[in-house]
Amino acid sequence: MQSKGSAGYLFGIVLVAVLGGLLFGYDTAVISGAEKGLQAFFESAGDFTYTDSWHGFTSSSALIGCVIGALLSGILASRLGRKKSLFVAGILFLLSALGSYDPEFLFFEYGVPSKSLLVAFNLYRILGGIGVGIASALCPMYIAEISPASKRGTLVSWNQFAIIFGQLVVYFVNFLIVKSHANDPDVVAWTNSIGWRVMFVSEAVPAGLFALLILLVPETPRYLALNGQDGKALAVLTRINGEAKAREILADIKATAVEKTEKLFKYGVLVVFIGCMLSVFQQIIGINAVLYFAPRIFESMGVSNNMLFTVIMGVINISFTLVAVFTVEKLGRKPLLITGSLGMAVGALGVALSNVVALPALIPVISIMIYSACFMFSWGPICWVYISEIFPNTIRSQATAIAVAFQWIFNFIVSSTFVPMYNMSLGSMGDSFGHCFAYALYGVICLAAALFVWKIVPETKGKTLEDMNALWSKRKEK
Repeated sequence: MQSKGSAGYLFGIVLVAVLGGLLFGYDTAVISGAEKGLQAFFESAGDFTYTDSWHGFTSSSALIGCVIGALLSGILASRLGRKKSLFVAGILFLLSALGSYDPEFLFFEYGVPSKSLLVAFNLYRILGGIGVGIASALCPMYIAEISPASKRGTLVSWNQFAIIFGQLVVYFVNFLIVKSHANDPDVVAWTNSIGWRVMFVSEAVPAGLFALLILLVPETPRYLALNGQDGKALAVLTRINGEAKAREILADIKATAVEKTEKLFKYGVLVVFIGCMLSVFQQIIGINAVLYFAPRIFESMGVSNNMLFTVIMGVINISFTLVAVFTVEKLGRKPLLITGSLGMAVGALGVALSNVVALPALIPVISIMIYSACFMFSWGPICWVYISEIFPNTIRSQATAIAVAFQWIFNFIVSSTFVPMYNMSLGSMGDSFGHCFAYALYGVICLAAALFVWKIVPETKGKTLEDMNALWSKRKEK
């Protein structure tokens, strides 16, 4: 009889799963280094004019795939299982990386830009986006379903760390790719013809590794038990928790209904509403507007070396994500979300105020750093923790898919509206009006987010995934 679980076994499984989070960050950020070369390449097309609108769509086309992938994730997770669905995501990442590198493959002449080639390129990017959408929903779900209740919040938070780390990795990789040809007579020409391709194909390495490694980890015991594979479920649970605890957990899982027979609103509308609103708030507090347009924002604040401050902010983001990793099981989910929301509000309103009152440039810079840091220990990781654990076993696949789809939809809305809103002018204030309005709006939304969490969202620290069934059944009866 195995009396204790293996921490090393659990760590190895989670390490593989968070590679999906790293790919999530890598794929969404790779465009930042490649977009200028990509733009120059297609601007030389002879059969159409590559406008700013085309470039805007091409730069964000992966988000379309993210929404599709998130919506598909529920169906895939229920029918194929969590493990096989993540393997599908890995293959999609790999195909997207290869296709974005050589969109001419089979059908077009290499190096000759055209409208049809642009369509093919965007289809490959959307394919990668589908992989991101699947991974963004299922990596946290997989980790949550494999982890003991006492470690679940910490382990799911590592997924957010991997996302941010993946973004930093690709920034560094893009920098090295350009630097490797810095001594070429015409490095710009190389970047415009080849460099952007190399940036995209660099993702093939972690994508291929993830697809291979995910085959070596087990299916989650929740999925196995809910599909009649009790023996396999018990074996996995035993290796992680020890046999006595494993039998107890399996009994709790079996006490819930069969996943495929449960309707989405079996436990009421509230649980699905809360899950979706957590996703919506994570986006409409405006963080992606800051992450995507950080250099532009620092430049508008009068900062001379805006890229340096962007890197500094990246380091701060990584550091404060670790705060959540190491405190989520001690402090709980709600305190971190509420504290982070209030801190973000202070930071956002500080930036807004600096556009109304003449303040030293350091004040808005510090304010934006506070805003970003507070997100990284709260809404960044904790939203994913909640989405992975708040739904009962029997509706988790469906509800998670819907919640994550909301996240990507509102990501697109915030990202596409920020620049026009930020550049709004009014009377004597000029552009300062838009700068003030954008951050004042985000600050107010942060306060609303804190109120929402305080009044409506339940604390889930220390509760098993099976406890969610009882929690929401009781709430439905009230």
